[in-house]
Amino acid sequence: MNPSQQHLPKPCPKRLFFFTPVLFFSLYYILTTIQTITISSSQFPHQSPQLQEPSISHYSSLPEPSISHQTSLPEPSENKSPSSYFPLCPKNFTNYLPCHDPSTARQYSIERHYRRERHCPNSAHGKLRCLVPKPFGYKTPFPWPDSRSYAWFKNVPFKKLAEFKKSQNWVRLEGDRFVFPGGGTSFPGGVKDYVDVIMSVLPLASGSTRTVLDVGCGVASFGAFLLDYNMLTMSIAPRDIHEAQVQFALERGLPAMLGVLSTYKLPYPSKSFDMVHCSRCLVNWTAYDGLYLMEVDRVLRPDGYWVLSGPPVTSTVKFKNQKRGFKNLQKEMEKLNHVFTRVCWEKIAERYPVVVWRKPSNHLLCTQRLKKALKFPGFCSSSDPDIAWYIEMEPCITPLQDVNDTHKTTIRNWHERLNHAGSVHGVTISSFKADTNLWQRIVVYYDTKLKFLSNGKYRNIMDMNAGLGGFAAALIKYPMWVMNVVPFDLEPNTLGVVYDRGLIGTYMNWCEAFSTYPRTYDLIHANGVFSLYLDKCDIVDILLEMQRLLRPEGAVIIRDRFDVLIKVNDITNQMRWSGTIYPDEENSGFDHGTILIVDNSIT
Repeated sequence: MNPSQQHLPKPCPKRLFFFTPVLFFSLYYILTTIQTITISSSQFPHQSPQLQEPSISHYSSLPEPSISHQTSLPEPSENKSPSSYFPLCPKNFTNYLPCHDPSTARQYSIERHYRRERHCPNSAHGKLRCLVPKPFGYKTPFPWPDSRSYAWFKNVPFKKLAEFKKSQNWVRLEGDRFVFPGGGTSFPGGVKDYVDVIMSVLPLASGSTRTVLDVGCGVASFGAFLLDYNMLTMSIAPRDIHEAQVQFALERGLPAMLGVLSTYKLPYPSKSFDMVHCSRCLVNWTAYDGLYLMEVDRVLRPDGYWVLSGPPVTSTVKFKNQKRGFKNLQKEMEKLNHVFTRVCWEKIAERYPVVVWRKPSNHLLCTQRLKKALKFPGFCSSSDPDIAWYIEMEPCITPLQDVNDTHKTTIRNWHERLNHAGSVHGVTISSFKADTNLWQRIVVYYDTKLKFLSNGKYRNIMDMNAGLGGFAAALIKYPMWVMNVVPFDLEPNTLGVVYDRGLIGTYMNWCEAFSTYPRTYDLIHANGVFSLYLDKCDIVDILLEMQRLLRPEGAVIIRDRFDVLIKVNDITNQMRWSGTIYPDEENSGFDHGTILIVDNSIT
């Protein structure tokens, strides 16, 4: 057994599946016999831990590839017959989530919400080999900033949130569109007054708070409002009964991804966020000796803020005149305060409906005090707290530098931090500046081919191999945001640099599917991704995942070796993507690389 699995909740017994889905897909196979191309490779050595093989998944009877696995990329073919194209998936795969599939999640334990963690297909035969279709009646999303307030119902055809959260003003359905009035569970009257309360006790407008994590984000109205103060929020929520809240957030043009505090660490480096927020996020912060709060402590910066609203904080005020209920709430609040004390946080403000705690800049005085009282949970022994891809949470405190306040490492205010690299990540100043300057020039070159910077069509951007975040930094003055993805096993690990710059991102293994819904990104940038994964997994699956992520009229920029792009282009042709390869130009004055551009807006 993998050591990382030893303490995980045990999966539920395998369930039997009815014959009906298998019969359906068998008929589908007969009707859509196709030829697909697969590219084989060695097994990736760092696959995510799988607690249990699915018995029969709901896509197990999809067509098998007609060509056996090969040891190299397939040769490009000039003439394509209709049978060589990838087929459309069945209509019920419109909102397909490979790693958050409800039909397979049920076989996993509900303990610690393990069922809501990532559970990806772990074999080539378990992966979908078809193109995820758009829903009937799909329309081009509203452009930014209109998308912050409106979304087409046909694009996200889910009524549950509008019905369940009607009194809290999360979202309303008005005719053919959703309207987002800015409400939330803790701020049904609107997010502005709620944020005003927080700003009355915290210097949010000073530029010192830039990166925010919103746990249990709803439709991301909190993060949407913080954009007005140059704060960038990573909004996370699991796939649950509320259905598609993260998809609503992304349809609005707001940064979000599926995520849950459960078993594994959040896929972010340590000391990433200047502030973490929870507005009635339904996390039991006192459970498991404060384990979830210790994980928040790991990703929160020294001197960072933790803002909490909802029970028991708001309820203590609401029911203070009701003796019986108030006494129980007081006990809950005492337990919560005890956990905060154990992680060395200090309560700095309490103003209805929020309470604010602050993480210390170091642990010197706190540990001395708590060790005497036998309350300190102990420091984590891990040599690298930034490692966080399928790593179990630990009931320990991530240690801070043992320095006094006069020598502590500080993060500069926004915008200055964007072009400043600290020394803690092993990046030299000269290499950082060279990378920043290079990406400024490359982005200008990209725009000569795609014209994407100022046309207003592209809001949600993904960089599949972000490096130091230079691509995102070059886009900062445009009305776009970038999900900076860093492959989890890449050396050096640069995601910490991305966050130090005031940008956001996540770890990822592109042999698996990303934690998001289909059609959530306008532009996908892949720099060196296919060269990186050639010997790790089948790049056909990576390209099909890109199709799942991309909006129907979106664009793709792939920068890689010329020989790799020739092969990639042959596969994208089978996906009905029309791409153009632009070779490197020797007289351009700099190395912009060879690129393949797919622009689906002109097809």
